[in-house]
Amino acid sequence: MSILIDKNTKVLVQGITGREASEKVPEMLDYGTEILAGVTPGKGGENVEGVPVYDTVEEALEDYPDINASLVYVPHFAAKDAAFEALESGIPLLNIVTERVPVKDAWQIYRKAQNTGARVVGPTSVGIISPGKSKLGPIGGKDTEKVYQQGHIGLMSKSGGMTTETAHVLGQSGLGISTALGLGGDRIASTNFKDCLKLFEKDSQTDAVVMFGELGGRYELEAARYIEEEFSKPVVAFIAGEFTESLPSQQYGHAGAIIRENEESPSYKKKVLKDSGAHVVDVHHEISDVLEEIL
Repeated sequence: MSILIDKNTKVLVQGITGREASEKVPEMLDYGTEILAGVTPGKGGENVEGVPVYDTVEEALEDYPDINASLVYVPHFAAKDAAFEALESGIPLLNIVTERVPVKDAWQIYRKAQNTGARVVGPTSVGIISPGKSKLGPIGGKDTEKVYQQGHIGLMSKSGGMTTETAHVLGQSGLGISTALGLGGDRIASTNFKDCLKLFEKDSQTDAVVMFGELGGRYELEAARYIEEEFSKPVVAFIAGEFTESLPSQQYGHAGAIIRENEESPSYKKKVLKDSGAHVVDVHHEISDVLEEIL
């Protein structure tokens, strides 16, 4: 098994004719992802790497009713409208790669997904991958097969780049991935750590979970409560950014990387996670060492 995507995932790419999407579509196709259609208003009738392009999601679904996932690759000012169009069309899974989506728009996407019963991962997601089955987005790049080996470790990360770096560290120790998700580092994540843990709990392929967290926000704290009360599998956590606690005037890249109070600091998150029963490491490469001991 895996979570969210597998060999039966049939993908629509919104914004497929844009520069970034058109560069990544060949990588996804080469990996085996089944991309059935794309949407760019005004570009209907064109194709990208043989994938037909439509003006609307509704038109794409008329020809390809089996589509069950959308990869949103549109500019930030159009992300909410694109997500709403997909959600209102009944697509059950959205992966939003778009960065700089306004907080208000991200909140409205989150609420819309709740009301429609759909799952949204992102915004600012680097993608989702279930190795050997399917991948959405740029996750893994051109070296996907080298970095993401099949295995039994679930991986969830706020940081896009560190999603792949963490998979690389695991792979060097012979530990493979069941599913890896870049959740995005914005203030509002439509799918958070706790949501992922609930999915991994039910996944028979996942034996343990790795969490890469950061300063800012409270999603790690929500995950800690769930780990303590309900999660039955080992969790190894690394929380980045503890050095920033001595540099309170600095600004950092992610929109969610803002410490508004002590509970959003890396040191506090590490303490709460340790208290919950998670295995917290201080050095990133120690993740695989701890997992080897556990498993």
